[in-house]
Amino acid sequence: MKVDELRELEEDQLGDRMRAARRELYELRFKHAVGQLENSSQIAKVRHDIARIMTVLSERELGIVTHIPAPETAAIAVKDKDEGFEPDETTPEPEAAAQVEEAPKPKRARKAKTEEKS
Repeated sequence: MKVDELRELEEDQLGDRMRAARRELYELRFKHAVGQLENSSQIAKVRHDIARIMTVLSERELGIVTHIPAPETAAIAVKDKDEGFEPDETTPEPEAAAQVEEAPKPKRARKAKTEEKS
């Protein structure tokens, strides 16, 4: 189960998946305690699935948008925005401004070792 697949689901479907995953985790833990579980890595996989579902639910609750626009759309938007733009002579270049603002960092000197006399 991938996060992208989960983000496409409705909230009630996510709730159903959460209940099913928690039930499966319960059953796996019970089998592990009894000694019937052959592959204990299944527990970790189900726990990760539960975490993914909870992450998607939290994103929706907080209103976090994880959708990234397609590269084609972004390139067109930038092209439309920059048409006819000519920089002023008074506006410094971003690279030049970065060079001016950057001051050299002071070097750290080593502390001299003091010899202790007995």
